[in-house]
Amino acid sequence: MSGTPSDRSTATSDFPPAFRYLIGVRIFGSFALMLQSVILGWQMYEFTRDPLSLGLVGLAEAAPALGLALFAGYVVDRRDPRKIISGVLLVSLSSMVIAWTAHGPFQLYVASFLTGLARSFYSPSFQSILPRLVAKSTLKRAIAAGTSAMKFASIVGPAAGGLLYGFGGENLAYGVGTAFLATALVFALLLRYDHGPYRRTAKNENSFVVELLAGLRFVFRNRLILSVMSLDMFAVLFGGIEAMLPIVASDVLHIGPQGLGFLRAAPAVGALGMTLWLVRRPVSSDAGKRLLQVVAGWGVCILAFAASRNPVLSCAILAVAGALDSVSMVIRGSIVQLASPEAMRGRIAAVNSIFIGSSNELGEFESGVTAKALGLIPSFYFGGIMTLVVVGVIARYVPELATLDLDKLTAE
Repeated sequence: MSGTPSDRSTATSDFPPAFRYLIGVRIFGSFALMLQSVILGWQMYEFTRDPLSLGLVGLAEAAPALGLALFAGYVVDRRDPRKIISGVLLVSLSSMVIAWTAHGPFQLYVASFLTGLARSFYSPSFQSILPRLVAKSTLKRAIAAGTSAMKFASIVGPAAGGLLYGFGGENLAYGVGTAFLATALVFALLLRYDHGPYRRTAKNENSFVVELLAGLRFVFRNRLILSVMSLDMFAVLFGGIEAMLPIVASDVLHIGPQGLGFLRAAPAVGALGMTLWLVRRPVSSDAGKRLLQVVAGWGVCILAFAASRNPVLSCAILAVAGALDSVSMVIRGSIVQLASPEAMRGRIAAVNSIFIGSSNELGEFESGVTAKALGLIPSFYFGGIMTLVVVGVIARYVPELATLDLDKLTAE
């Protein structure tokens, strides 16, 4: 890790007010959605007692998140992302209410679908708006600060979801989640562009389809961005275990919904500490090498988690995995932001969200299918081994990634 003296001595409070409002959106919005995810997963498993149903929850969320991603990026490049973020939060509120009033699996699938719909627009909106709120010289720190905010919410949200649901029931848990989403909406409405005015992307003579696919073409022609997105997608596709945590909590560790909340929060505990460190000491000259190392470490953590039967040890392993994943997130986010032309940020971010969605929601579906076919614990071993294989393949065929210097990276 490396950083300049100014990087090390500057706190997040030095960012402009608009950026702090955006952090508020991330904290309160992520808290609510993490809380909802924990409760929804537990409800679904109580309804069905089938690991495949948990995988289908991920598929229901992935379908709109991936299917609308390119269109969302096109819209973000032509509309004010502040308004889109506000709309996303309104859709998320609808999803929360539907899950709150659910009486069976169908309503939970609908709630997951709406969450995926919201996510398809939120990710490109956030990535598009960020460079308008902070100077380029502080962009890496801003990305780390945003990740820290999300991880902080990821600690509190899952733990609160499990505890509130376990001790107070779904009405209390969903009520708190709804209040936090409403607070995030207030912060979104307060957003102003402090670092330059909003400029809508100029129209050109290209067809709608050509413009829609422009981000996809850019990514597949950029060897570095493609390799970074692919590394994350395949590593988390095979190594993701989050969707199976309700089964681990119920049938392996026997710790109930309260314990599930702590399992879900454990990765974020490690991630928060790491991202706070990265705010002051961002990764620069050795970013590519670090990226390969931390993804390999993630795979090792999955193998260790598969072998654990102790709740405390399992939480500790997940915390280490979360710390490693946070480094990966910050490096990948910096690469995508710095290598993206301003006029295409929304569409490139949309492509990135496709890769992320494939690794997360489709990874949940893959986890459910693999767990049903191989058994829960063997599926974890399979995922950890495949993650290490993915790192080896990327390192072998994209050797320039290991020598990447973020300080010298510019958009093509």
